[in-house]
Parts: sequence; structure tokens; C-alpha cells
Amino acid sequence: MAFRHEWKHALTPADALAARGRLRIFLQPDPHAGSGGTYGIRSLYFDTPEDKALREKLDGADRREKFRIRYYNGDASLIHLEKKIKVNGLCGKRSTLLSQSEAQAIIDGELDWMLAARDRPLVTELYAKMKTQGLRPKTIVDYIREPYVYAPGNVRVTLDSRLRTGLRCTDFLNAGCVTIPVPDTPVILEVKWDEYLPSVVRAAVQLGNRQAAAFSKYAACRIYG
Repeated sequence: MAFRHEWKHALTPADALAARGRLRIFLQPDPHAGSGGTYGIRSLYFDTPEDKALREKLDGADRREKFRIRYYNGDASLIHLEKKIKVNGLCGKRSTLLSQSEAQAIIDGELDWMLAARDRPLVTELYAKMKTQGLRPKTIVDYIREPYVYAPGNVRVTLDSRLRTGLRCTDFLNAGCVTIPVPDTPVILEVKWDEYLPSVVRAAVQLGNRQAAAFSKYAACRIYG
């Protein structure tokens, strides 16, 4: 697993408009976004009864991890189980695929099948932590992503907006699960790169006196519990 650098900026609507204009000049739209230039993301985050992941994020722990399952553009035929890791400011991610029935079983607390998934170590790791730490689905996080890429440095820049939370609903395969907007959330500019950040990208994402700052969509969506 390779670790990458990551910046986050919380933008006002005016900042986001300016950033979008610069990104469209210097970077390429991510082809995964299709012709519309954006896609929807629905994630289901996990946490312990003591809210370990949330507390480590809020405390700024140097080493932390989060588990989530997610799919894109309402297409639940391709579901990813992901573990995001942060170590001393660097980010890494491990990922594997789940079927709809496997994802639903996890949501329903039916876990025994996970023991047989030895070809997917991430599934068995999640099983172990659900059993030993009480890790469970906690909240749905929905948003719209506008992604751009720049080949030198393997740079990816995204603008994330329209953040919504599922309150206490964790049935994230249910299209009828009610989500509501998270109040007062900014547009989140994320910049990820490998060894170096090209100066053209650095200039494109620099907005006056704005400084990189921590922002967690998961933490924001836990506002209601």
C-alpha cells in the first residue's frame, strides 16, 4: 500500500467558483466522472461503541484508521470495502470488492460468511474488528464529487459538495433511506499527490490566505449522533 500526501481546504461558494475556473485551465477532468464532470458517492462508515474513529479524528491522532463501504452514482452493482489509514499526515487506502448480498449481510450483522473470505484479507480484518472492538455501521455519508487529475506527480484534485447524512439510518443499499443536508458545510477541496506537488497545481489551488485545514465528512455527518 502506497502512502500519499493530502491537503484539504474548506471553501466558500465564491472560493469554489474561482478554484473550479483554475482547475479547468490547468488540469484534466477525471475520466471516471463521465460527461457530466461529477459523480455521486454514498459511503457507510463504521465505528466502535466508544466512537474510536470519530474521537481520533477530532483529537488529531497521528495514526488512525477508518472503515467504510461505498458505491458511486447510485450503482450498487460495484461496492467497495475500504480501509483508510493516516500516519503522520500521510494517507493510504486498502480496498476490496463486496457483492450486494455481502454488504447487506454486514449491515444486518450477519458476519459468519466473512470467515471464509480468506482471499480478501480486508474482509477478515473487518470481521475481526467487528468481533473484538464492536465495530459497526454508524452513518451514511452522501456527497457530489467533481474530480480533476494531473499526470506529473500522480495528482488528483476534487471538489466535494452537497454533503448529506443518513442520520441514524445505516441501510445504505436502500434508495429510500432518508438523508438530509448537513448544515453550514463548505465545499471541500482535496489535493492528493505522491512524491511531489507540481507548481502549476500548487498555484491552481492557492486561494489568497486560505490554509490547508482538517475536515472530516464523517465527523460532520455525526452532528446528529
